[in-house]
Amino acid sequence: MTFFEHIDALRGHLFRSAIAVFSIGVLVFINKSFIFDTVLFGPKQPDFITYRWMNQLATKLDMPSLRVVPPNFKVMSQTLAGQFMAHIQISLTLGLVLAIPYVFWEFWRFLTPGLYQNERKAAKGIVFYATSLFLIGAAFGYYLLTPFSIAFLADYHVSNDVIVMPTLDEYIDFVTSMVLVTGLAFELPIVMYFLGKIGLISGAFLKQYRRFATVIVLFLSAIITPSVDMFTQFLVAVPLYALYELSIFVVLRNEKQEATKEQNEDW
Repeated sequence: MTFFEHIDALRGHLFRSAIAVFSIGVLVFINKSFIFDTVLFGPKQPDFITYRWMNQLATKLDMPSLRVVPPNFKVMSQTLAGQFMAHIQISLTLGLVLAIPYVFWEFWRFLTPGLYQNERKAAKGIVFYATSLFLIGAAFGYYLLTPFSIAFLADYHVSNDVIVMPTLDEYIDFVTSMVLVTGLAFELPIVMYFLGKIGLISGAFLKQYRRFATVIVLFLSAIITPSVDMFTQFLVAVPLYALYELSIFVVLRNEKQEATKEQNEDW
């Protein structure tokens, strides 16, 4: 295929992906009450599942310090069209999140014809693993990172004269960034796997630079979190470092399989 034929093929995959995102976005749009009252504003409600679990755990362990109860606060819209635009924004965002498996599949279909047979075999199941990691990361961001951050930040006061009343845009950006960023961050083992496959990194290299990785993880958590508090950054840093350790395991396992394969071929 020529360069322009590749571009034309890519356009088809992108078009179908966009149709999937738009279609799911329409379904999200017509379920406004459920999306906003239950999904989006769920983490700010005292009966959210994360708060209930933490409070039950605190009761069982007799540790009141584990109780997490978000303060009651209102979300305001400062512009006349603010709520309508927020409705469109969250519909497209959720459309993208829910269409991720299909988008990954379309992207993989575009790449597959350009791979050799051994490369296809090495990347077998990549769509499943990439989708699973993204959804696990998104769930982590929604069920853990978001409610704990809201409970902490909304209850933090510098003065009794200051009240917490975020705008609708700010609140939506906060929740969606938590979900999307953690979803993408959980793709780290996939990235490391391919870097190891092409020889750019090794398990020994990753183990040697654990200390540097810790500093980088703390730096990245400070960048990707929407707030500057250490609590939220810590919640982001812990799973990122766990993903780094998982990446070491994945790369070392791949190196072991490659070494075994070479030994068998030599024999």
